[in-house]
Formats: sequence, structure tokens, C-alpha cells
Amino acid sequence: MTFRTGSPEEPMFAVIQSAAVQGVESCPVQVEVNLAPGLPSFTVVGLAEGAVREGRERVLAALSRVGAPVPPRRITVNFAPADLRKEGSAFDLPVAVGLLVAGGGAPGARVEGWGFCGELGLDGGVRPVRGVLAITLACRSAGLMGVVVPMGNAREAAVVEGMRVLAASSLEAVMRHLRGEEELPEVAVDPRALLCDGSGDQGGQGGEAEDLGDVRGHPLVKRALEVAAAGGHNLLLRGPPGTGKTMLARRLPGILPPLELEEAVEVTRIHSVAGLLPPGGSLVTRRPFRAPHHTLSDAGLAGGGNPPRPGEASLAHRGVLFLDELPEFRRHVLEVLRQPLEEGVLSISRSRHAFRFPARFMLVAAMNPCPCGYLGHPSDRCRCEPGHVDRYRNRVSGPLLDRIDLRVEVPPLSVQTLMQGGEGESTRVVRERVARARGRQWARGVTNGEMGPQGLKEWAEPDAAGRRLLAEAVERLGLSPRGYHRILRIARTIADLEGDRAVRGPHVAEAVCYRGSAG
Repeated sequence: MTFRTGSPEEPMFAVIQSAAVQGVESCPVQVEVNLAPGLPSFTVVGLAEGAVREGRERVLAALSRVGAPVPPRRITVNFAPADLRKEGSAFDLPVAVGLLVAGGGAPGARVEGWGFCGELGLDGGVRPVRGVLAITLACRSAGLMGVVVPMGNAREAAVVEGMRVLAASSLEAVMRHLRGEEELPEVAVDPRALLCDGSGDQGGQGGEAEDLGDVRGHPLVKRALEVAAAGGHNLLLRGPPGTGKTMLARRLPGILPPLELEEAVEVTRIHSVAGLLPPGGSLVTRRPFRAPHHTLSDAGLAGGGNPPRPGEASLAHRGVLFLDELPEFRRHVLEVLRQPLEEGVLSISRSRHAFRFPARFMLVAAMNPCPCGYLGHPSDRCRCEPGHVDRYRNRVSGPLLDRIDLRVEVPPLSVQTLMQGGEGESTRVVRERVARARGRQWARGVTNGEMGPQGLKEWAEPDAAGRRLLAEAVERLGLSPRGYHRILRIARTIADLEGDRAVRGPHVAEAVCYRGSAG
């Protein structure tokens, strides 16, 4: 509904469609603009927060700049639904368009079926905003045919299939479009083509992924990386400084299978809300790799702030969260990871709202064996007391360690290994095996790392030899029920890598080795 009356004594009214970002989601919002007789004023209602209220000054300046001053009337702008909190500068453009339509500066018919968002500059320019992908998805769910967005956000919005996207560089261009004088440029992208050629945004990774074939030695660790990538399992690397833990972890994203379109849209939406998409960015085509420093706060990991923004755990969604020097992180920060490691989501509650941030990531952690790092090193350099070693390891709680599927020792390499020629398997070769294993899991509907009890019963039940090995492992390692199930998931992944439909004894034996290492 968008209209204005013809009589100057009667109120003039317009409704413009937009959306409000809530966490990483977005809810449709109607921007109602009313111009009534009375002393000139400008009132904003509808639970509008700071940047939204300040927008009236930007809107009035921009309208004056493009030669469309607001009539001297009592202006009321309402954001409906009124009980939904509105934040940010994305409502500048819909408010300005509402004033144009209600004041007679543009016909209302041209805004029907369209959503608007964008920040206005005092010069009348339309600037990019956060969360445009989420806003476009909300507009599609509201049944709109398309959106008018800032030029810098147009390729991002065009990722949403079934929506027309018009790119606005200035309020004057929008006004001319509404009057039918000059059409705004329509932007279209093919998200599937972006995924195929990798021409979209790289999720903050920049450049080509480092190749696994450059790593000398460490065959067991490379195998563990492959198993982790194939099943989406969490991984702990433990060893002395300089043995290659970080180097190996940074090569994990390269062997992960490409993002599916639905996953890419999820990742892009999170990065858009966080303001991490580059100018003109469209779709994140590579799995994220986040490596925060150990001084990270719990809000920086889980998300928070006012308004709440995604934290590192959500920014790693569908990718890798790498925590180097794991015991150096504050314990209460690490405990935040318990929920996402089990449920793939983080819930943040505020006094009036609750936000859910997707956080389905692979956790890869690295740590030293002791405070000095040289416990068990051939050089015998470690002088740490047993009590110091225990306190160091106890910085990471048992419940968190229990949620890490594979635990692998990364030993120091000999001089002969470092100097020998030749390379190992390349990232491309390993990635092909991982992709085939993932394909077998997707045919079952879920990756092994996310498989529940029913799926384990149906797809991961071992043979007689595997059951005997599993029983011995439970008794010898004192495994919890969670640890028992995680061994089954790992064994299922190993079977998938070998193309075996059944989980057999050798698969269970290898899985138990990973679970018992670096304990």
C-alpha cells in the first residue's frame, strides 16, 4: 500500500518496504511516512535506535541537495512492526523515498513491489551498508519482486535467486528512476558460475591456498588432516615448537570440498552482516579460515556487542576455526565453544531479544606438550616440573577435549627428512579423495561429523572385529559415550575414504589411534 492524497489540507501518506537485520537474519519492515498539517517537525517512532534516528538529518540534507526539499509539514516516520528493534543506517534511503512519494516528488506506483535500503550522504550519494544479502532474502520472503540497493552492494544482493536488483549510486538517480526519466541499472550475477570459477570473494583468505605437497614428512598428520577434512571432524595437533603444526593447519582449507551454493549463501550472509565483504563483493566462494589471537574475548569468539555482531566462531561457519597455542586462550573463552561444537549454533540472549548465530565449523587446535614446549623432544631441553605440565594441560577442560575427534602428535623432523628431495601428494590429489568421501556422506544426507545416534546405528555399525576393538578401546582409554560415538564417526569416514560400504576392524583400529593420540 503506497498512496498520497491530493488535498493540501489532508495528510499525505506513503509506505515503503525494507527490512531490519537481526543477528544474521532479517525481518521485513514497513517504513510509513506521514505528512500532516501543523508546525514543521520530524518525528521518528517504531523502536528506532541511534543511527536510525540520526538518519533524519542525512535524509533532509540529501533531499535538499537533489532539489527535492520536504514540505513544511509535521512529518512522522514509523517503522512497523513497532516492537522490532531497528538499527543502522540502511533505512535512510527508504525514508527519503517515502518523503518523495508522500510529498508529491515521485509517483507511488513505481515503488510497489520493491524493497529499498541504503545509507545517504549529505551530498545525496547512496553508500553501501551491512547485511544487504540478509535484507534481500527478507524482501523475497515478503513476496517483493526486487530491491533497490547501493551500487556497492548490488552484486551481493544479486546472489539471491528470483529477485531483481537495481543499483543506486545517488538519491537523484533513484528520484529520476521513480519519475520514469531514467532507469536504474539492473545487476545480475550467476552464483553457480561464481562457485565454479572461484571468482567471488575469498572469505578473507586472499591468494591461492597453500599446497599440502610442500610439507616434508609427517605422513600420519597428513592422513589425520585428510580424515578430518573428509568427515568434518575436529582436530588437535600437539608437538614442540617449530614442528609444523600451524603450517599443516593452514593447508587444511585447501583440501576441503568446495562450498555448495546454499552453504556459500550462508557464509556470505554472515560476512555481510559483519561488514567483511569487500566493496563490490558478491559471493564467498572459498571456505573460511579464521585464526584469532589467544587474547580473544568471549564476545569476540561467540559474537556480541550492540547491536550483536557475529564472532569468530560464526565467521568460521562452514569452514575452519584454528586456535593456535590452545592453552593460552582464557578458559572461560574456550568453554563458549561447547554449544557450537555440539549444535552448530550459538545462542546469545539479551534483555529483549535472543539471537542465533550459525557456527558449524571444523575446530583445529594446536598446542605444545608443556609450558616450555619441549617435553619429549630428542634434545632433552625440557625442565618443566610435572605439576607445571599438569597445570598447563588443565587449562583446556576435559569436556572440551572430549569434543575434539582426532588428536595427533606432531613430532620434530630429522635432518634427513628435511633435506630429502621429492614432494608428497598435492592438495589437488587429496582434495579429490576428500570430495569423493564427502559425496558418499551427502548421499546419506549428512556429514559424518554431524551424524546423530540414528545415523550411527544405520551407517556406522562395525563388524565383529571392529566391535571387539571398540570394546577394548572403551575400557583402556576410559571413553565417555561421546568419545565412543566419535570413534564410530571417524571409522565411518575412514571407510568412506576407502570406498567401503561397511565399517570394518581396520577402520576402527585407525580411528582408535587418532582418538588415543595426544591425550
